[in-house]
Amino acid sequence: MASDEELKKARTVEARARNISHNVRCTECGSQSIEDSQADVAILLRKLIRDEVRAGKTDKEIYKKLGEDFGESVLYVPRFDLQTAALWLSPFVIAGTAAGAWAYRRYRQKTNVHIMALNLVRGVPLTPTEKETMLDLLKPPPSPRRRWWN
Repeated sequence: MASDEELKKARTVEARARNISHNVRCTECGSQSIEDSQADVAILLRKLIRDEVRAGKTDKEIYKKLGEDFGESVLYVPRFDLQTAALWLSPFVIAGTAAGAWAYRRYRQKTNVHIMALNLVRGVPLTPTEKETMLDLLKPPPSPRRRWWN
């Protein structure tokens, strides 16, 4: 009968191997992890991962070996380097561009209404009192203090 320590070690190896297997794409199926796939390649990769874990290799070393042997596409999370920088940074660039465009349109919308109203008043012959009243009415209200969550 196996001791408690051996059982604990076996469970740890199995848990690590399963965790790594969930993050590795099956080369035959493409859309499944090797943990979920029943393809021959997936079964062999799961065995390879378990052997590497038993040999005492770290998760990083195992991912590196898989990436070198089967290519970077076998990993669900590609590493960050010069070639994949655009892939990793594109969501931030798109979100920043969209936020900037939204802020610019909002700014232009506020100023355009005020400028158009002032241009209308300039062409109309008014007395100084009427002109002052119109300018007071057309002056944009002070923007309320808005919180970032509003």
